[in-house]
Amino acid sequence: MENKGLKVLVHASAFFAPFLVPFIIYLVVSDSEVKRVSIQAILFQLVMGVLIFVSVLFTFLLIGLPFLIIFVLMTIIIPIMGIIKTLNGETYNYPIVGRWF
Repeated sequence: MENKGLKVLVHASAFFAPFLVPFIIYLVVSDSEVKRVSIQAILFQLVMGVLIFVSVLFTFLLIGLPFLIIFVLMTIIIPIMGIIKTLNGETYNYPIVGRWF
């Protein structure tokens, strides 16, 4: 049960400390499943940050605006999906980075 709570905390940290909380949990916890989720969360936030930055750069061409909207929505929705799956006792892998680790 402790691991479920830590995984939910890692997913929920996307809304208040997307890098700090997963990094601290990765350093403190010894459970490999929690470490995997922490690394995925950090990498997902990094990738989404890069994608949002590139989309902002391309908004002046109007090409980046749809991507910006999609990537911002993904940054909000994906952690919520992770929380729901974790609370249901299912394993959750982040899209894009889920199978890297």
